[in-house]
Amino acid sequence: MSAEPVPAFLVRPAAPGDVEDLGRFIEPFVARERLLPRTRDELEDLTDNGFVAIADGRIVGFAALEIYSTKLGEIRSLAVADDFQGRGIGKALVKACIDRARERRVFELMAVTSSDEFFQRCGFDFTLPGEKKALFLQTRESY
Repeated sequence: MSAEPVPAFLVRPAAPGDVEDLGRFIEPFVARERLLPRTRDELEDLTDNGFVAIADGRIVGFAALEIYSTKLGEIRSLAVADDFQGRGIGKALVKACIDRARERRVFELMAVTSSDEFFQRCGFDFTLPGEKKALFLQTRESY
């Protein structure tokens, strides 16, 4: 008995031509409140340092690197289609963002997430050398 073949995927830089497909791709994640809603302009901005995972001729994953300064960047909008999770796509997208941050000489990266164990497996931790921590305060009930 042979296992079903796992479809291969390709991670590549996002392009302005991906914006429409990205908008459709993130809709279910927004509906489940896993991602914030994005306008077309915001999606265009995210493609500047964003990456898509392509399999079966469609977008099955996305992540973006937001560069705030040479000191700090953030991995944003990480999402992998439900039927493609567990295949290394998320990790490959995070790696692409980390590689871009290194190319741009960004000193530190952060990820605001509810999946802390995943990011820890990608090398992130709750503190940085020198005991730096990010603290948050929510100013209203919902976005």
